[in-house]
Amino acid sequence: MSASLTRRTRWAVGSAVAVALLFAGAATVASARGDGAASAPLTPAADSADAGFARDMAVHHQQAVEMSFLVRDTTDDEDVRRLAYDIANTQANQRGMLLGWLDLWELPKTAPDGQGPMGWMADAHGGHGSHSGHGMQDMEGMDHDGALMPGMATRTELERLRKARGKQAEILFLQLMTDHHKGGVAMARGCAEQCAVAVERRLAQGMVEAQRSELDLMADMLAARGAAPRP
Repeated sequence: MSASLTRRTRWAVGSAVAVALLFAGAATVASARGDGAASAPLTPAADSADAGFARDMAVHHQQAVEMSFLVRDTTDDEDVRRLAYDIANTQANQRGMLLGWLDLWELPKTAPDGQGPMGWMADAHGGHGSHSGHGMQDMEGMDHDGALMPGMATRTELERLRKARGKQAEILFLQLMTDHHKGGVAMARGCAEQCAVAVERRLAQGMVEAQRSELDLMADMLAARGAAPRP
């Protein structure tokens, strides 16, 4: 990888993580004080966009953490390892925050009866919302080899990543994480527009901005390896 791309990698990853952690820090402080000292914290319903996003994004983030640790064990490339570490660190912290909100709201970490994964986005748009953007219609009633939401890797793809080594592992990780981020951006944009809790909307918007930055970076990293995002 060229020195200029390496510098861009460090800058872009650092910027994305800084944005995510900035929003995460603000969310933690605001949630602790009820997002405004003069007002009581809002408690969402179990079938709300706020609760649905917290549940689904926690699951989505967990897979990103898993993939990041897998590639750190299968390549010596410092740029890929650094990106993987930053994704794992940021998304593990955000996942803890989302699950913490569910505990604070005294809501279950599983969806209510009748609402499957991403159901909060469909419900908010009277069917299948345009903001899902990743084929929610096609996912209904189908076995997707463990991929519960758009953008998530299948069990087969995760097994391929476990077995891959070197450049092959780097390319597969970057392609899978690109798909993962696209699904995550769609989900976070949905919460930024639909969630009622202001601090959660701000965290979601921070995710959108940070993951878009990482998408640009991963496209450059794939190009440097003679590859491209999957269609």
